[in-house]
Amino acid sequence: MAQSPRMLSALVLAVSLGLTGLLWRDARNDADQELQADFEVRVRELVNQLDQRMQTYVQVLYGVQGLFYSSEEVTRREFRTYLEGQGLARHSPGVQSIGYMQLVPGGARAAHEAAVRREPGANPSYHIYPAGERAWYAPTVYSEPPNPLSLRALGFDAASEPLRRAALDRARDTGLPAMTGAVRLLDDLAEAPRSAFLMLLPLYSRGKPVTTVAERRAALTGWVFAPFRVGDLMVRLGTPRTAGLAVEVHDGESATTDNLVYRSAGATGAVNAAPVRMRSSIQQLSLGGHRWTLRIAMPHAAHVAATDRMRLIALCGALLSVLAACLTWALARGRVRAHQALARSTALAAELKEGQGALLAMADSARRSQTMLRSILDSTVDGILADDFKGSILNANRRFRELWNVPEYFDWDSDGAVLMAHLRAQLSRPEEGQFELAPPHLLPLAQPDQDGDWQLPEQALLRLKDGRVIEQHTRGLQLGREPARIWSFRDVTERVHGERREQTRRRVLELLATGAPLKTILESVVAGVETDNEELLCSVLLLDEQGEHLLVAAAPGLPPFFNAAIHGTALHGNGGPCVEAVLSGRRVVVEDLHNAPAWMEHRDIALRAGIASGWSDPIFGAGGAVIGTFSVYQREARQPSMANIALIEQAARLAGIAIEQAQAAQAVRAGEARFRRLYDHAPVALWQQDWSALHTALAELTASGIDDMGRYLEANPSQVARLAALVRIVDLNAAARRQVGAGPQDLAAITLAQNFEAAAMPAFAQALAALARGEHFFVCEGSFRRLDGVMRHNELTLMIMPGHTDSLDFVIVSTVDTTEKRRMHDELRVLATTDFLTGLANRREFMHRLADEEARLRRDIGACTAVLQLDIDHFKRINDEHGHAAGDAVLRQLGVLMLDEQRKIDMVGRMGGEEFAMLLPGTTLPAAAVFAERLRQRVALSPLQLGSGVSLHVTVSIGISVMGGKLPGGDAALIRADQALYRAKRAGRNRVELQDGIGSDRPGLQTPAASD
Repeated sequence: MAQSPRMLSALVLAVSLGLTGLLWRDARNDADQELQADFEVRVRELVNQLDQRMQTYVQVLYGVQGLFYSSEEVTRREFRTYLEGQGLARHSPGVQSIGYMQLVPGGARAAHEAAVRREPGANPSYHIYPAGERAWYAPTVYSEPPNPLSLRALGFDAASEPLRRAALDRARDTGLPAMTGAVRLLDDLAEAPRSAFLMLLPLYSRGKPVTTVAERRAALTGWVFAPFRVGDLMVRLGTPRTAGLAVEVHDGESATTDNLVYRSAGATGAVNAAPVRMRSSIQQLSLGGHRWTLRIAMPHAAHVAATDRMRLIALCGALLSVLAACLTWALARGRVRAHQALARSTALAAELKEGQGALLAMADSARRSQTMLRSILDSTVDGILADDFKGSILNANRRFRELWNVPEYFDWDSDGAVLMAHLRAQLSRPEEGQFELAPPHLLPLAQPDQDGDWQLPEQALLRLKDGRVIEQHTRGLQLGREPARIWSFRDVTERVHGERREQTRRRVLELLATGAPLKTILESVVAGVETDNEELLCSVLLLDEQGEHLLVAAAPGLPPFFNAAIHGTALHGNGGPCVEAVLSGRRVVVEDLHNAPAWMEHRDIALRAGIASGWSDPIFGAGGAVIGTFSVYQREARQPSMANIALIEQAARLAGIAIEQAQAAQAVRAGEARFRRLYDHAPVALWQQDWSALHTALAELTASGIDDMGRYLEANPSQVARLAALVRIVDLNAAARRQVGAGPQDLAAITLAQNFEAAAMPAFAQALAALARGEHFFVCEGSFRRLDGVMRHNELTLMIMPGHTDSLDFVIVSTVDTTEKRRMHDELRVLATTDFLTGLANRREFMHRLADEEARLRRDIGACTAVLQLDIDHFKRINDEHGHAAGDAVLRQLGVLMLDEQRKIDMVGRMGGEEFAMLLPGTTLPAAAVFAERLRQRVALSPLQLGSGVSLHVTVSIGISVMGGKLPGGDAALIRADQALYRAKRAGRNRVELQDGIGSDRPGLQTPAASD
């Protein structure tokens, strides 16, 4: 009896603790399920982020593909400039480089290698490797940005390696992105595991059909690709929520040790260590036609933590168990000690009252938590619904009612089938919605897992009749011992429509880039709307050139008889919503075409076509004018939803852009064709040149502090030569090729020397100085060198094309060969300034030189110049006795003697007949007298030998004057010299007479003169 109270209290304590343990275990199971759900959300988020990063790689490749489709030829420089603007390291982590593989037939290998080596900036030792003869090659021609991998990849033939070749074939035949299996990149060590992949995208010839596999193979020109390592791909992938996940990536359909290509830090212990309880998930991801298997895990110990509810149950249960045991022990002992039991029971009553208050407080806290949970559910962006598989709806938030338009009065708490019927009625395709409330094992799409639990489809995309798209997620869970299911719904209309718009926009851009017809482009826009909205039928109507009729431009989904009836609708007639939309410039909605007064003329056609309602939005051009309408028809009579309105507005805008771009592209192509014809057939030699590198060099010189570029280049001819080497000849027309003697294949041999040869570099320096001053037009004369080495003269005009003034990458140079023109000019100048008989300057040239000397003397007061007048003595007698031929010989001989005596600065001229004149700059009157006497003696001592053996002696008379100082006048000096000449004649000839500036004569110098 002494031990019975203790035994009874121990028994009560054990039972109470056992009940507490059961309650704690249930709470732990609930917490574990919540953590499992959180783990699955993290896994899905990580997989989505990985898929999005890979899609980013694909989008980069599509951008490079668009670069090739939008240009006739993508040069190495254009390829590098484009990728530098993409910022791969910032926006596409993991991508090693972006490259371009060119398809090279087996027999064109040598020609391809030679062509690449000739390209500017190419590796002169470029070659295709590994060696070996193959049917075709896929060498890497471009690879950016420069790094060890991209440099080693140049020339590597991807077709020589089976995994890479399989991906090349798949991309070629499908026209879609393709990814290789696990490969080893060229800069990886030989013993390194294969943990890298290549993403490829094919390139086809512009304008060729690519509908079938055969057509795609025939049109293939190459591939763009992006190599990446899985380790780099996974760097900084995820969010703080996914940071604790251990990830293994396996290349293939299953997760085995042989195909492991990536394992995150700590993944070995988390995924493979058996003693640690863990949560794991196997996910598969399809990338470019290739599949990865992801094994994602998180140690269970990292998740499990006691929740507030578990701690509360354990604490309260333990306390109540102890209290119950104590109470039992006290009651049992009270039978022995009644007085002590009474006092003890009073104390226990007080303690129980305090515990009751604590329990009431906990109940109030639970009610507040439930209210908070309801507020959280009602504030989420997703619609939440919970059911128990028995036809009862357990809970639903406010967002669910808004998404599914559930009326407030709808009674579906007791009968969930009513709600499910309401949901199915709103679906465009009722079969897409799995709205069954049956037990899991009776659901058509449920599958049992390895543990016997039923797995439900986790995700579905539902399309509603009003045009919205809702993403549905379903997850099963245990509420206590009963199975339950949670549905979550999210409105993804904008995302889905945005993806479709982006696909349509990309398709439209590709069609515009390839010059597709406007009808094909508009049909692509219409198809983008109709693809995800089967209940909608669309058409594009455009105004004709007169703006009086609407013409059907694209309506692939409407019957031909309907399009024929609408085609050519007049704007001034009763044409329905399309005409009204054009005239009013706003949207027109006709809910019931069968009863609309404006549609009565076409009601029978609408009935026959099976359409009941129609909406029409005007299409505006760039200038704001209406150019057509985008019309949507539906088989049911109803108003458009907000999603429909947004869809038609976006389609109308895209159609307007496509129309404007197509028309602009057509105009640009026509203008380019005209320009090209004018350029190719212009009679003037035209050169297209790229001065962008020179522009950069000039900017560097200016930044270094050079403010006068012309003076700097004049003082530094080596800099002029360096800058000249930076000019790149892009193209030249036929006239330019003929001018420099170049053939069609000689473009690589043409340099700036064919515009400016070495002697013309000063003119090139003047052009550079003009560019530095901001001038866009420059004209000069110079010389150039033909390819055969012949030097010629030219007249050169340099013009910077509009829109390229900041880069100087498009400079047009026109050149005219002026060699013959200069030769004729020189001949005319000689004829105009030279005496044809003696070769001396004629009277006009001598007088011009005399005027120049007069101007010089007016500037230099202290200088002087001597003027000589010469006349042959008895010249008429020579002509009469010996003939005019002898007279001409005498004149020529005198000219030669005078030229022999003159200095370089002296001027000799024939004034007419037998009269000659000389100009001696810097010579005083006495010095001129000495010079004249020497000349007179030499003439007298140089007889002319005639052909008959006769020796003819000739003498001259010379008159001298000076100009300068106070008497600089040239004409006056010439008159004074003429006066001195006549005085010499009168004094007996064969003598020299002087005349100063005052008019007085001086004694002459003479020798015995021959008798007349």
